[in-house]
Amino acid sequence: MKRITDKTAFVALFLTFVLFVVALSLSFTALNSAVPVFALKNKLTVVLDAGHGGIDGGVVGKKTGIKESDLNLLIALDLKEILLDAGFKVVLTRKTQAGLYDTATKGFKRRDMQKRKEIIEEAKPNLVLSIHQNYYPSSSTRGAQVFYSHNHLQAKDFAKALQGNLNALYKSVGAKPRTEHTGEYYMLECTPYTSAIVECGFLSNPYDETLLNKEAFRRKLASALAAGVIEYVENQAPCA
Repeated sequence: MKRITDKTAFVALFLTFVLFVVALSLSFTALNSAVPVFALKNKLTVVLDAGHGGIDGGVVGKKTGIKESDLNLLIALDLKEILLDAGFKVVLTRKTQAGLYDTATKGFKRRDMQKRKEIIEEAKPNLVLSIHQNYYPSSSTRGAQVFYSHNHLQAKDFAKALQGNLNALYKSVGAKPRTEHTGEYYMLECTPYTSAIVECGFLSNPYDETLLNKEAFRRKLASALAAGVIEYVENQAPCA
């Protein structure tokens, strides 16, 4: 009789432990899904603008000659998947390596930028993130840099959230933190929507270039950008 009682007690204890683990797991799931649920409920839209494209390749890597336009698109596609999984609606201005101009004739750059503006205006997004790569005469300069317009009140908070998460990533690979800055760029001023430009790294720096050529690092970079988007949205969300 004693053995049966001990066995029953053990089973009850085991079931209690299992229920505790399940409850803990559900608790963490609820916490992690708080922002995605908010994003879905409020139909939050992010426009991802992969800079350059087509005959406009942007800057090129000093060692490998990789084009900025190609890196921009790869990062934008990675970021799109992460944000979709987090509950956001995502619109891309550029989905292929081609530019957004009709023909590569005089004035193609102006037409390209105008098309990006039209896509953003049609999407009516909550946020716009334009993705680029940097270049500097000194090859020692490295890290990610975020720009925002001083004419948009919430843009600084958006840029700050992005910069903080990018600094954390680059700190793990030995780069010093950078600070978000204002900038007078077309993509920041062409629409009234909260926008930021992120220069993901310096193709003039051999270490940054090597990292940006690695799929695993680009995925981490996209994750850092997504974390910045979510952090900003979470800070803007009304209290429950």
